[in-house]
Amino acid sequence: MNPLQRMAKQLVIWFVGLAVLLALFQNVKSVQQESEIAYSAFKEKLRAGVVTEVTMRPDLIRGRFGAAGGKIEAFRTYPLPDPDLVKEMTESKVALYRGEPDKTWMTALLINLGWVVLFFALWWVFVIRQVNMGGKQALSFGKSRAKLNQNDKKKKITFVDVAGCDEAKEELQEIVLFLKDPAKFQRLGGRIPKGVLLYGPPGTGKTLLAKAVAGEAGVPFFSASGSEFVEMFVGVGASRVRDLFEQAKKAAPAVIFVDELDAVGRARFAGIGGGHDEREQTLNQILIELDGFDTKEGVILIAATNRPDVLDPALLRPGRFDRHVGVAAPDLRGREAILKIHAKDVKLGPDADLSVIARRTPGLVGADLANLINESALLAVRRDKEAVSLHELEEAIDRVMAGPSRKSRMISDAEKKVIAYHESGHTLVAKMLPGTDPVHKVSIIPRGPALGYTLQLPTEDRYLTSKTDILNRLCVLMGGRCAEELVFSEITTGASDDLNKATSYARKMVTELGMSEAIGPIIYKKDEGEVFLGRDIARGQNYSDATAQAIDAEVKRILGECHDKTRTILAKNKALLEAIANRLLEKEVVDAAELDALFARPLPQQAAA
Repeated sequence: MNPLQRMAKQLVIWFVGLAVLLALFQNVKSVQQESEIAYSAFKEKLRAGVVTEVTMRPDLIRGRFGAAGGKIEAFRTYPLPDPDLVKEMTESKVALYRGEPDKTWMTALLINLGWVVLFFALWWVFVIRQVNMGGKQALSFGKSRAKLNQNDKKKKITFVDVAGCDEAKEELQEIVLFLKDPAKFQRLGGRIPKGVLLYGPPGTGKTLLAKAVAGEAGVPFFSASGSEFVEMFVGVGASRVRDLFEQAKKAAPAVIFVDELDAVGRARFAGIGGGHDEREQTLNQILIELDGFDTKEGVILIAATNRPDVLDPALLRPGRFDRHVGVAAPDLRGREAILKIHAKDVKLGPDADLSVIARRTPGLVGADLANLINESALLAVRRDKEAVSLHELEEAIDRVMAGPSRKSRMISDAEKKVIAYHESGHTLVAKMLPGTDPVHKVSIIPRGPALGYTLQLPTEDRYLTSKTDILNRLCVLMGGRCAEELVFSEITTGASDDLNKATSYARKMVTELGMSEAIGPIIYKKDEGEVFLGRDIARGQNYSDATAQAIDAEVKRILGECHDKTRTILAKNKALLEAIANRLLEKEVVDAAELDALFARPLPQQAAA
């Protein structure tokens, strides 16, 4: 039952219950309160001629009489043997008198117990049942929250739907073959891995890979998040782990997938908290379950995490998570394949070359590329186009990398001129230094927090970076600040982010990469990122104060030399700097082809320099 049907069903139940309550209220309201009188008083009122209505049965007489002020009151009395009563009612001119059959003991029992039964029925419908249906499961804390995804042919995900991680797919092929034919691996005494750990940056497709394993094998897929096991009640997490493995064993062969394993699988007793922490109990139960079940049962546990470094070592040892599969960011071919998968349902124009987009999106993962295709489709719809063109795809790259454009921001002409020269400084230095990444686009349209940006895209994926490349990158970062100094003889706050990145690169060169001759090939790393509380909180500086001063001096020297080199380049090519800035002030966005045309044009000022 889908959520809409479930909601409609609940609304019908509520309306029916409300109608029943209203009917009961009206019924109770309509019953007038009867006053009990003696039989003699009834006879007196009968002789006085004020009785207007009488209903008789063997054990009770009920009726109405007129009271003072014209008010009608209800009464009841218990009868006595009186054979002349009907005659007296006729003589007293009673308007209506009738008989009523005697109620049996069954009728009385239903009347008395009916209210009790109705109360408990309404309590079950509106309280107990609604709590269970609402997902709170008040009476089943220890039940697993894992979702069971059966093998639906329409929604089945296979390895065809996964791209950019061919090595990871090959590692998982054995799991698929085992789930399809376990006897093939058991014939020679081999043992399939009990658990597979998928690790890598966010958005690389770890969850999609796990679903593809279940889809390829055609087996039930139990998915849960690590945070779903831990609750405020002690012992609930361990109980849910037991219930999850029991469900999987009953549905074997099956796949259990636990996303964000680090939420429950962090290293135990890291110096903070006690040994009876709820998370540790849950982790202990996972370890016990991994030891307890045999792979012959056909249950495979797949887990995903972005932080394998904080997981408990007992969880990673062979016999539990036997296989560790890294899912890295895709390369050029992988990005193109991912773009093709996500573009299957999008109508592309004839000029929408996905290979060009793949070359222009280094470092983006599968989730980013899916968002890129979606953003381009939304842009095309917004512009009433019949298909997505290359222009929308390139603009989507800018939106994903730098954020949406903020054309509504009002910037004065003086500030716009500073921004133009700032971005022109980055562009000119990047074009003049050999080996730097080509400039794809430069813009002074604000995007996100940036007032302008210079987009450099590599022509190929790189896995090694030389010292010269880093120094050139530092010079490019210094280009904006130096251009402001050269043209305006003034500096602004616009270069704060550039200086922050340049300082970080220079410090890494000295302390982590051994690229300083004065310091030498020694690592003086003080990792301050992603500290795991309890394990890393006590780590301190592993070098002396004198070394720290030498490191600071070397970082300052590197940045100073890059600053001087950048300023020299800009001074020798000031005519080009002004030409790029003027073009930016005119068009706001200059692409690579226009930049190449500017640099190919002979300038008298440049020749004189």
